[in-house]
Amino acid sequence: MRHQARLIFVFLVETGFSPCWSDFNAKRKKKVAEIHQALNSDPTDVAALRRMAISEGGLLTDEIRRKVWPKLLNVNANDPPPISGKNLRQMSKDYQQVLLDVRRSLRRFPPGMPEEQREGLQEELIDIILLILERNPQLHYYQGYHDIVVTFLLVVGERLATSLVEKLSTHHLRDFMDPTMDNTKHILNYLMPIIDQVNPELHDFMQSAEVGTIFALSWLITWFGHVLSDFRHVVRLYDFFLACHPLMPIYFAAVIVLYREQEVLDCDCDMASVHHLLSQIPQDLPYETLISRAGDLFVQFPPSELAREAAAQQQAERTAASTFKDFELASAQQRPDMVLRQRFRGLLRPEDRTKDVLTKPRTNRFVKLAVMGLTVALGAAALAVVKSALEWAPKFQLQLFP
Repeated sequence: MRHQARLIFVFLVETGFSPCWSDFNAKRKKKVAEIHQALNSDPTDVAALRRMAISEGGLLTDEIRRKVWPKLLNVNANDPPPISGKNLRQMSKDYQQVLLDVRRSLRRFPPGMPEEQREGLQEELIDIILLILERNPQLHYYQGYHDIVVTFLLVVGERLATSLVEKLSTHHLRDFMDPTMDNTKHILNYLMPIIDQVNPELHDFMQSAEVGTIFALSWLITWFGHVLSDFRHVVRLYDFFLACHPLMPIYFAAVIVLYREQEVLDCDCDMASVHHLLSQIPQDLPYETLISRAGDLFVQFPPSELAREAAAQQQAERTAASTFKDFELASAQQRPDMVLRQRFRGLLRPEDRTKDVLTKPRTNRFVKLAVMGLTVALGAAALAVVKSALEWAPKFQLQLFP
């Protein structure tokens, strides 16, 4: 086997292939040094850390993430949340649902982890969720929330995970934790306008199929943690999302759909076919390329420019959902989120259905090549995304969702 590998290596060298491991290691070492320099600055250079988290490779290791994630969320790693003196498992109305979800989370733990260790982490996962809900009664648990919490637990441990997820829950995830699904639906409604800006043909095909955006629900509310099997890809995306605007996950969802353009167009133009295709997310996505494209899309089409189209999309979304007779099938295909889905169904009425979906006039869009090309490696785009992330504040939600 070694002999074969050596022959392949010699062949590649003789045909002009140049090994780049030394370049890769040099870039990695340089990035690690830059991250530590930003961490050790007084004050901490958070903007530089955001750039590092967005750029190729993200934060590289969990050891670095344990230091940088608190900085990205403005959490004091040395100030743990107080432990509740109450018996939350007996008092919490969400305990039984949390317990069921955590029991189903086996695949979110590293393969080969000793059963005793995994069971201990599952107990910690329950405690983290119940404590955050007890400390923040305005938050409502949803299925899929545990997929986000377990990612933080595995990377930073119970104490720090509690602080980070609590901050995340009151900011980035806040709209998913409302008693109704109104704001979650509003965020999902950005998906089609983004696709429309880049690929009108794909947008119109999906509109004709009345597929809606429910296929992306579990992507959005778990930050892709539920649908990706490789933990490395999950934490890479978390680096990206933590460093960016809270709506960045919906831009990433859009680039996945755009990346699969031909697969979608080859489908039968009906809801069941397109929904089934899109709800099965590929595991071999070119993540760095898609991250770069998502950042570029955000710069090209910021949320402020898409807000009106997202609001108009709401009626089309209702149409699609209300005509999907096998809605429960979608629930089975993407476990998260039964709670949110129930809220969503409660909003739908038969009279909301319309027969015609108006589409705006088409123009020849040069931006399609600019956005979807491979020329942008998050240079100026990264700076703009970082700037928007630094400027957004909790008041953003009040402005976006009046």
